[in-house]
Amino acid sequence: MILRLTAKLAGRIGASPEQCLSLSMNPFLDWVGHLFTAERTQYIILSNTVSLYSIIMYGRGITDDNEFIGQSMSNMRELMASDGLEFIFHRLIAPSAGRIRYSKVRDRKVLGSIAELVREARFYIIERQASPFDAASQVNQTPLSYLRYKHPKEVFAQLRPPVSFGG
Repeated sequence: MILRLTAKLAGRIGASPEQCLSLSMNPFLDWVGHLFTAERTQYIILSNTVSLYSIIMYGRGITDDNEFIGQSMSNMRELMASDGLEFIFHRLIAPSAGRIRYSKVRDRKVLGSIAELVREARFYIIERQASPFDAASQVNQTPLSYLRYKHPKEVFAQLRPPVSFGG
């Protein structure tokens, strides 16, 4: 599994990705993480690099990479179960959670789209008083130009692992 971290998040969890890895052959195993603030509270958004399907979680208490990975997997499992995508998590993502490689963020277009998702998330968190879970559910239903105006949840559900992928 590849986790592409912005400098802000990498510094927070003490990770130091030194290179920019190419996109994973399995689209379910490539994610971008970013740390952001909404009303003086820190949050982490973790978005699938291909579909921009995102989880949002509190940043509080996440000070090292073990806690980051644990919280990310827990939140990812919960959101995917809620979205009817639990099979994808258990079959395609969880088995690779023990083999994490950190990378610098590769694509500026992806970063721009994540910035757009962060603006959306801030709106739901601040204006609508939404939980991080509810904010993630909302941003995953937002049409994005990067996805040709499809929404992240739809694109994520349509992704396919490589034919030779065995888990």
